[in-house]
Amino acid sequence: MDNRKHMGKNKDGVIVPIAPNLSEMSDSYMQFIEEIKTQIRTRRVSVVLNANSGMICLYWTIGKAILDKQQGEGWGAKVIDRMAKDLKEAFPEMSGFSPRNIKYMRKFAECWPDYEIVQQVVAQIPWRTNLKLLDKVDTQEERIWYAKKVIENGWSSNVLDLQIQNRLMERSGRSVNNFTTALPPVDSDMANQVFKDPYLFDFLGTDMPRREVEIERQLTEHIQNFLLELGQGFAFVGRQVHLEVGDQDFYIDLLFYHLKLRCYVVIELKACDFEPGFIGQLNMYQNVVDDILRHPDDKPTIGLLLVKGKNKTVVEYSLAGYQNPMGVAEWKNQIAQTLPEELKSSLPSIEEIEKELEQ
Repeated sequence: MDNRKHMGKNKDGVIVPIAPNLSEMSDSYMQFIEEIKTQIRTRRVSVVLNANSGMICLYWTIGKAILDKQQGEGWGAKVIDRMAKDLKEAFPEMSGFSPRNIKYMRKFAECWPDYEIVQQVVAQIPWRTNLKLLDKVDTQEERIWYAKKVIENGWSSNVLDLQIQNRLMERSGRSVNNFTTALPPVDSDMANQVFKDPYLFDFLGTDMPRREVEIERQLTEHIQNFLLELGQGFAFVGRQVHLEVGDQDFYIDLLFYHLKLRCYVVIELKACDFEPGFIGQLNMYQNVVDDILRHPDDKPTIGLLLVKGKNKTVVEYSLAGYQNPMGVAEWKNQIAQTLPEELKSSLPSIEEIEKELEQ
């Protein structure tokens, strides 16, 4: 098609391309739509045999063909409406050819220009989940990261939406820890990715817990949500796990076993900012778990200290010298964090509530 026929001037007199109308591109369009129909007929068996990945690859092919025509021959957006009508007539038994979905096919091909990545990664996840990635995530690096997490964890599109909202990628691998010195390189890399900072406990409600025991109770009452926030692989062992050491009683706040790391994970919760003394307590609990509960095939117990706030430098100095693998991260009540400023200002602070209770 001669693109010179589709040049004109705008209101400022500047020469700009003008998209051809449907009648002008009729012959080219008829050839194009027949090629698309051939692609659908050819791939229909693959779509039936391997429903999701075959459909995703077909959608990419259609989207790429539209992109090529729009970029190469200046076709406008109206072609999508005509395509939707023609494809529905040609394949009435197949769904997915609405104008809205065809626009998504175009966007899908535009956001994923490398077909090899499409085949290896995003074709392995449902179309609806792919739409979440297109609508909610800005960069290809983030899309690939979240797509791999969907495959790894089996997330639904709603769970993916929640994890994107909570900025999981930004928080993963961010805990302050001593894993590189306390664990072999392979285990250290894996452990670093398992733990995050901060942890978002958006299921605690609007009443901010003031004591560790209140946090523990609510976490165990909402154990499914808590496990989702911790990430895949954590198996809940118990709360307030009793340890008897030298005729003294001690209680681990929360004890988990991680199926991929193959080790126990001791979690200590603090409703206050980090203090160096917390590390010594966590270290002792790890020693006892390794001595009493750890199986010979298990790897060293990992400790995770969750605090309301921390100074990174103080934490790093506090961890220095300890041989047990430990990490320190903050926990936040996500609901309180997302309240509008005008509503936050009308709520009493923890200190104000405590003063009222003391009267």
